[in-house]
Amino acid sequence: MKVIISGGGTGGHVFPAIAIADALKQIDPSTDILFVGAKGKLEMEKVPKAGYPIKGLKISGFQRKLTFKNFINLFNLVGSLWKSFWIVRNFKPDVVVGVGGFASGPTLEMAYRQGIPVLVQEQNSYAGLTNKLLSKKAAKVCVAYPNMERFFPKEVIQMTGNPVRKDMGNLDHLRAEGIKHFGLDPNKKTILIVGGSLGAKTLNIAMRFNAEEIEKLTDVQILWQAGKLYIEDYEKCETAKLPNVEIRAFLDKMDLAYALADVVICRAGAGTISELSIIGKPTVLIPSPNVAEDHQTENAKALVKEQAAIMVKDPDATLKMLPEAIHILRNDTKRRQLSQQIKTLARPNAASEIAQEVRKLAEKSY
Repeated sequence: MKVIISGGGTGGHVFPAIAIADALKQIDPSTDILFVGAKGKLEMEKVPKAGYPIKGLKISGFQRKLTFKNFINLFNLVGSLWKSFWIVRNFKPDVVVGVGGFASGPTLEMAYRQGIPVLVQEQNSYAGLTNKLLSKKAAKVCVAYPNMERFFPKEVIQMTGNPVRKDMGNLDHLRAEGIKHFGLDPNKKTILIVGGSLGAKTLNIAMRFNAEEIEKLTDVQILWQAGKLYIEDYEKCETAKLPNVEIRAFLDKMDLAYALADVVICRAGAGTISELSIIGKPTVLIPSPNVAEDHQTENAKALVKEQAAIMVKDPDATLKMLPEAIHILRNDTKRRQLSQQIKTLARPNAASEIAQEVRKLAEKSY
């Protein structure tokens, strides 16, 4: 069987894509997989590291207003459609999988035009524009949230959940290793602040603003991922100098970071939420307002509705983010409730279920 997996741009797209590829290989090691991503994006680094070949398209998103850059993007889109056509024609896949992101649109469009079955994987509770358009041509749409009929044809929807990295699971036994790896105190409770690989400006501003309050937390420590974009701006601030704060540009071992965390503060990307559901961590979600259709807010609301997380709006993060996390730390009942509730949303076999759907489509195409 030959499969193209296309999309990326962020870890929330890239890591699920790799998880699907791994699941396909686990079912049948002879499966031939090719990735198609966007040049200069995260997938061009992470996919080869995972052991898979990848081809890059020169493509990026359109601005919401009329700009000269949009003319350049339109030119690149035409080129990406042409390149995608030949990638699909030459590789001859049995199925093409789209995980969202800039590259998935041209690749899935050209696959559909060549009569190849298309599967769309939608991570969020509020579908993105690209996936909504592609779903009209998809033989199957795998989703992670209920009530997705408002975006996709009911007959093609399959509830699978979101795939997560292989190293996510029961991490309790890794706490001591995590404490040692990040140089933390085993006798203190730990707040993990994750702004993604590039970082989240709002979370960083909140950390800098609350230096005095953090200094008073003698029994609490914070592991703070500031992100590659922001580390130089924040590693010398007063908060970063505190003895109970460990600042990093990037967390190389997310399984260990999650293992040592008593409470997590993070954005509300679908991939992150899926990981937190599996490991069962009490979480304060700060949805990013800088995403299409404000889908992170919808993701967070879906968890709040199930009493599975706390949500703080982005403009309120400076004043409310840390107090909410501290409240959870001090309240054992609340911490247990959030942990238990978020676990009920976990779909640990998502990657395998999607892989099986891919194989079913391949069999139909023979």
